[in-house]
Amino acid sequence: MDLSSVLGGLLELLPVPLVGLAYAKRASTLAARGQPVPVGRQLAFASGLALILIALFSPIARLADDLVYMHMVEHLLIGDLAALLLVIGLTGPILQPILKIRGLHWLQFLSRPWIAFPLWAIDLVVWHLSGPYDAVLTSPPLHALQHACFLAFGMLMWMPVFGPLPKPTWWRNAAPLAYVVVVRLFSAAFGNVLIWSGTAFYTGYADGEAAHGISPLTDQGVAGAIMMGEGMLVTLGVIVWLFFRAAREVEQRQRLLDLADAAGFPLDERRAARAVAAGQGQLLEERIRGGR
Repeated sequence: MDLSSVLGGLLELLPVPLVGLAYAKRASTLAARGQPVPVGRQLAFASGLALILIALFSPIARLADDLVYMHMVEHLLIGDLAALLLVIGLTGPILQPILKIRGLHWLQFLSRPWIAFPLWAIDLVVWHLSGPYDAVLTSPPLHALQHACFLAFGMLMWMPVFGPLPKPTWWRNAAPLAYVVVVRLFSAAFGNVLIWSGTAFYTGYADGEAAHGISPLTDQGVAGAIMMGEGMLVTLGVIVWLFFRAAREVEQRQRLLDLADAAGFPLDERRAARAVAAGQGQLLEERIRGGR
């Protein structure tokens, strides 16, 4: 194993436990202050880190150097599924120390859907051009950079749907659903290009494909099919989640209005909807019960 391979491995491995420890420390601090991070969110974040390790340090990583479709599996694990789980694991209080760092306030700007989606799409296309896609096979540091970009822009893409950063008041349910559909239509179009192009774009996998007895076009086509299939399954899951979230919010909003009416507490529908959308429904309910 040469120095470049060792460096690439360290660049990919070290951030995972460091981020995990930082998250655990922040969660512990918040719990001590009486602001515990929900267990489900902590499990989601841990699962996201675990998926990254599986993608990078399992047989998937070795096969990704030989086959385009296994490289696609690796990228989807990192840039889509792990990114989704990590974003679900974030809360406003978890991110607060990061957002307070001078010069990082622009992260909130980048998380706006009309900014996040184009950046994600550009990153996806650029790294899947034949030059960069083949180049990472011979440069572990470049490969680590590719994975870091997929993860970062994947998290950015999911932020408007699951992230804790402030969103416009109109960005509820139907808008995130439309956003997810647009994202998946783009990835589906990209997958179709890989399937139906009739041209093998990635020549760097020729030896691996020959060793595994698969033709370059078949390898590339399977990669496109995997990309489309994974996208459809994740989109279905997001749609179901958005449906249940909408139903839960309607129920919670009506409960707050009924409770406020019974207690003589001044509360209009807009304020109740805003509190529920911001995840502050429980806090508002406590204020209503306390008459303040």
